[in-house]
Amino acid sequence: MVLPESLEKVLLSVIEKNIGEKVDIERSSSLSGGSINSAFRIKTMRGNFFAKYNSASQYPDMFKKEAQGLEILYNAGEVYTPKVIGYGETDNMSLLVLEYVDAGMEIRSFWEDFGTKLARLHKHTNDYFGLDHDNYIGSLKQFNDAHDNWIDFFVTQRLEVQIKLARDKGLMDSSIVTKFARLGKCLSDFFPVEKPSLLHGDLWSGNYMTNSMGEACIIDPAVYYGHRLMDIGMSKLFGGFSTSFYDAYNKEYPMENNWQEAVEVANLYPLMVHVNLFGAGYLGSVNQVLKKF
Repeated sequence: MVLPESLEKVLLSVIEKNIGEKVDIERSSSLSGGSINSAFRIKTMRGNFFAKYNSASQYPDMFKKEAQGLEILYNAGEVYTPKVIGYGETDNMSLLVLEYVDAGMEIRSFWEDFGTKLARLHKHTNDYFGLDHDNYIGSLKQFNDAHDNWIDFFVTQRLEVQIKLARDKGLMDSSIVTKFARLGKCLSDFFPVEKPSLLHGDLWSGNYMTNSMGEACIIDPAVYYGHRLMDIGMSKLFGGFSTSFYDAYNKEYPMENNWQEAVEVANLYPLMVHVNLFGAGYLGSVNQVLKKF
């Protein structure tokens, strides 16, 4: 696949604005960009860059929001995050340009290092749950209206939004809604009262890579300030990270004794996101959590 000519002009403009001089593309190589993006490695005389594009009308401001989230994580300075070069738009296409991160082999202390750094990221706190702007999780809009209370935020900004979307799509019946309502009455049993933590927001195994130094590099975030168990839960959703990751995290920033159960409840949000993105096949996992708790 070749980068469209109109986007190539925007790409060069974004890079030149960032580095302050004219550049030429020596070569572009197609990469895996997921289900909605086309991605490329861009080689120039000033180094390599990562670029991806998608439909501006289908996903308005998606890359602007992703850039904002990446910059928040980058500025926190805890877990390695690609530097944002810039973003642009043309011919109904949106473009995001990032530092190109060369892949490497995990160092021996990879998981301990990753767990410790994530715990330190979560120590960056805020006065409210949410964010000063909405963004995306996958291709779905994620709403981040400010709340002083985590349970209220989790119910109104996370669960209720996904439940309504699933009902509107005809994916879910009223019996599951009733189960959610019952669980809502005891959510405080699972989430200890804590200050809002800076979250990656979509921390599953597909959203980190190993950089050339052998360290974890986090990508494709859905950033907000929330309960830190949301990141921990997501990390366990599809197989989980190494045990040493959680041990190191707990050493740096201890969790309550019931955290293993609590993250199952936290994962109702990403599971409902998967219901709305990929279909009712994920309702079995949702039901399993609801029945258990």
